[in-house]
Amino acid sequence: MADEQHRYVQPTSARDAMEIIQKLFNKYRNAPLTSELMQYHQNLVVRLGSDIKQAALRENDKHLMDDLQSMTAIMQSWAPVRMSGHNFPGKMKHFKLDTDKPAHHIKRRVHKIHNVSNHRSSRH
Repeated sequence: MADEQHRYVQPTSARDAMEIIQKLFNKYRNAPLTSELMQYHQNLVVRLGSDIKQAALRENDKHLMDDLQSMTAIMQSWAPVRMSGHNFPGKMKHFKLDTDKPAHHIKRRVHKIHNVSNHRSSRH
């Protein structure tokens, strides 16, 4: 019985639950679309609108409610984008959609090798 109690993650607050859902969403946002994934996603969206919203109302935090509304809107926009066959444009960060793509950085250090030739070598 002790194993059954510790099987699921138990969030302690509405913000904690939102962070867990955000991590889960970022993991599956571009996964292949299946009926199980759609059901899982709909379950998370319903949870945001019911349990977590009630907990956020009890905490009486305006910023948390704004974050919850933003997160719910992002998650509701996910299904139509994925059903159209496109990848979701960005990740969720701080309960907002972060579409900034990092600039590609090529790690290169050029060393002049003291050999007969004057060629430069890239050593990573």
